[in-house]
Amino acid sequence: MSERERESWIVELRKRLAAPPPERVPAGAVADTTRRAAVLVPLYVDAGGLWVLLTRRAEDMPYHRGQIAFPGGSLEPGEDAWAAALRESEEEIGLDPKKVLPIGSLDEVQTPTGFVMQPVVGAVPYPVETRPAAREVAEVFALPLSAVANPQLIERRTVLVDGTPRDLTVFHVGSRQIWGATALVLNNLLERLEAGR
Repeated sequence: MSERERESWIVELRKRLAAPPPERVPAGAVADTTRRAAVLVPLYVDAGGLWVLLTRRAEDMPYHRGQIAFPGGSLEPGEDAWAAALRESEEEIGLDPKKVLPIGSLDEVQTPTGFVMQPVVGAVPYPVETRPAAREVAEVFALPLSAVANPQLIERRTVLVDGTPRDLTVFHVGSRQIWGATALVLNNLLERLEAGR
């Protein structure tokens, strides 16, 4: 891929993520105990298609054991979402922060585990070099967004969480199921990509 082609998809995606502006969880809608977090949505182009990098969390993690997730974590004092997402991506999957080009951000997500999560989108060079932190990450893998966008692979279901019905989106890709906050972020990304067509 030429430098010009690489820049064109990044410029186009920046436009799609900027308008309308990403939604933020209103300050009054969160409890004092809510923690701020950020995740990186790493994208790259290969074989003419857009790919996303994901992780499968280790089974002994305190939160979201074994779930598919984006690299990320809690913001430290004075840290913004972009800095936190880059720091956590370096810690979790060994992604060099100097090689991540900022593209934009997606809608904030409020999780049942007490986080308000800000997804930030970055372009990473292909081939992507990663080094998973074994204590946190069981696997790093990439999926083409075209596979995730296939409507036949998307399931909507209602589940009870602490007695409250919650609507879930589940992406079925091969043997993997992507749901929860990760599915919400992917869905938001796909909506923004579709809006520009």
